[in-house]
Amino acid sequence: MDVPSTALFTDQYELTMLQAALRAGTADRRSVFEVFTRRLPEGRRYGALAGVGRVLDAVENFRFDPAVLGFLRERDIVDGPTLDWLAGYRFSGDIWGYPEGEVYFPGSPVLRVEGSFAECVLLETVILSILNHDSAIAAAASRMSAAAGGRGLIEMGARRTHELAAVAASRAAYVGGFDSTSDLAAGFRYGIPTVGTSAHAFTLLHDTERDAFRAQIDSLGRGTTLLVDTYDVAEAVRAAVEIAGPELGAVRIDSGDLLLVAHRVRAQLDELGARDTKIVVTSDLDEYAIASLAAAPVDAYGVGTQLVTGSGHPTCSMVYKLVARAASADPKAPLVPVAKKSLGGKASVGGRKWAARRRDAQGVAEAEVVGTGPVPDALAADQLLVELVKGGEVVAREPLEAARARHIAARAALPVSATQLSRGEPVLPTEYA
Repeated sequence: MDVPSTALFTDQYELTMLQAALRAGTADRRSVFEVFTRRLPEGRRYGALAGVGRVLDAVENFRFDPAVLGFLRERDIVDGPTLDWLAGYRFSGDIWGYPEGEVYFPGSPVLRVEGSFAECVLLETVILSILNHDSAIAAAASRMSAAAGGRGLIEMGARRTHELAAVAASRAAYVGGFDSTSDLAAGFRYGIPTVGTSAHAFTLLHDTERDAFRAQIDSLGRGTTLLVDTYDVAEAVRAAVEIAGPELGAVRIDSGDLLLVAHRVRAQLDELGARDTKIVVTSDLDEYAIASLAAAPVDAYGVGTQLVTGSGHPTCSMVYKLVARAASADPKAPLVPVAKKSLGGKASVGGRKWAARRRDAQGVAEAEVVGTGPVPDALAADQLLVELVKGGEVVAREPLEAARARHIAARAALPVSATQLSRGEPVLPTEYA
């Protein structure tokens, strides 16, 4: 499952730009690239940054080994001098960014990559690929987490997306507030708690539903979760408690009117003495369906398709733009702000930026402030960017739990309207200083 080199997770024009810059003598100019989004997906009130840890891994593994160089040579993608340069490629610059799990808004410089133009430009595609995908999943997960109101959330979308994307999606969902995953690769790679018991096929395999329940309980114990909607739900619940006793861990409902069925199942479980047996619901849930079940006696939700597709927004539309560069290859040459001037909303703001989140007297965030030059004293303690890579060495690795906790805290510090599911503008304005 490990990818030895991430160097070809890129677009061809990154390499052709490199070749041209090497020939022109501009490849060594000190440069600053920033990652940001011009707008949030329609109706979203905040973004959730995920994938930073994966970006750090990708930068470390961005190496042009003999097989990769052979491919580039055979396809005649770049010339010999460029291949020689790529053979020794190691990112030696600095990367600053919002820590993983932080929230962001339009214009937030969530990542800043500094070094020579040559070494920075090559990282554009792989960085955007990771951050756009993972942050889209994390944003959907965050909305679902807020809607769940503290009830359990299980990520179970592996069968609804690419097998490797499923692992990244599970990681991003965990950052966004999910508690566990059904995907064992995600558990293996990232230490995310894994769960799972049986599907309808297991019930259909056996001659009777009772035989299936008995087999599962004999194998997994009374604390297991039994799927009760293969045939008749009420009969299945009755059989489940008779076989497992009041120690039955949980029942799962995967179809029907979940609000109505959950109430009926809870009443039936209580009548049968299984008051501690939990109820898990699945079946094409999204944040709106989860919110609609707030009054139902549900203990946990399992979410698949809508989660791993970003609940309608599978990308964050982040971009990677050159915002400053030196006028020469002299390491002492000052940085000159540069920016794209374009119609259609694609203009960018030049200059190496800092970002801070201004808070009111109660500690609630009230604005995202982005600026160039000195940071105002009043915002010095509220800066958002942290050093991630220094001189090519990763300096900010952290457990995934830290990113998850950070996201929950950052979301809690936003105005209450941030977690409303009704469509609206970003909950914080972005101010430029």
